[in-house]
Amino acid sequence: MSSLSEDEFRDEVTEALSAFSSRRTASGSGWGEGDDRVSVVAERSEGEAEELAELRRYRSFLAERGLAWVDGPPEHGGRGLPASYVDLLRELEAEFDLPDDAYLRFSASTLCPTLLAHGTEAQQRELLPRLRSAELIACQLYSEPGAGSDLAGLSTRATRDGDGWRITGQKVWSSGAHYSDLGLCIARTDADKPKHAGLTTFLVDLGSPGIEVRPIRQLTGGASFDEVFLSDVYVPDDQRVGEVDGGWSVVVTSLLNERSAIGREVGVDAALVDRLVDLARHVRQPLDDRTRDQLADVVVRAWATRLTTARFLEGGGTPGPELALTKLLTTDLLRQMSDVAADVLEAAHVADNGTWGSYAWSELTLGLPGLRVGGGTDEILKNAVGERVLQLPKDAR
Repeated sequence: MSSLSEDEFRDEVTEALSAFSSRRTASGSGWGEGDDRVSVVAERSEGEAEELAELRRYRSFLAERGLAWVDGPPEHGGRGLPASYVDLLRELEAEFDLPDDAYLRFSASTLCPTLLAHGTEAQQRELLPRLRSAELIACQLYSEPGAGSDLAGLSTRATRDGDGWRITGQKVWSSGAHYSDLGLCIARTDADKPKHAGLTTFLVDLGSPGIEVRPIRQLTGGASFDEVFLSDVYVPDDQRVGEVDGGWSVVVTSLLNERSAIGREVGVDAALVDRLVDLARHVRQPLDDRTRDQLADVVVRAWATRLTTARFLEGGGTPGPELALTKLLTTDLLRQMSDVAADVLEAAHVADNGTWGSYAWSELTLGLPGLRVGGGTDEILKNAVGERVLQLPKDAR
């Protein structure tokens, strides 16, 4: 563990970020200025390739300065600093004009800790630095048309073929598959074992023969999710993650980290809350007591969500099942913010009257169903909390 103080780290990061970009200014970020989009879901856009290229340049810049994995193990390019330093880095990044790192959410926040827990030394040595620097970008290949919340009921099959495996099946709701290099895929390797057994996870090269990626159009008009078809795709055995037929433990680890990332990174930042307060101030004049009460509740819940998540993550290590609460708190807060915006805007929430910052809130509203399903539906997560945290009797299977 480094003896680097937070003040020293702050100075180091500020100097590095100043060398890469300029600080954000009030111009372009105030009411009526700049882009008025209100979205917490990454969307496929015409400029996506340019955004990815700039993000890769930024992450490479951080890696060269030892800032691409602040709390990661030094042997894999990390700094070995406490998790609080990650929060400090994100706080400082918010002060600068930097590329959106949503493209890396699965690679950095989910796959890297999963490989630390279940990957081989060779996989860790080869992949972890490249994932953190965005040289490689990964996605998740879990859900299927007939196995979403009941993930263990999947039908994708992997069969032995010499020193490797042949995988055939269909995956769906794979965020970012169209720009990813790797996919963490779960497939059934033994059909005779119980549902949660007989599953194995693999790292699949998405450039392999037999893979087809198709975008899924969303309510928002974007296409950040994809269908992925695997037809007799060959995967070497050294790309298997975890034991044969032991893939469910890998899945559980990755889902816990995914829920942690959603709760920590999506939608509860102070800037979005401030944006909602600004909306009410400009649309509701004078601001009535009912709206004041709604906004105060949002502010309090946002702070409570951030502090609860930080408490769960304190001490590092693999998150526990209680991390399902952070995702539930986050999506519920976003639902509440959407409701407040709709109440304030009235008809302008669903019909664009050309006023800056008004109709833009509809994108958040339309994107919410996807967030409440991705990473585990609200109902499934409540079951997980009840059964695994509160030790309540299990739901009838």
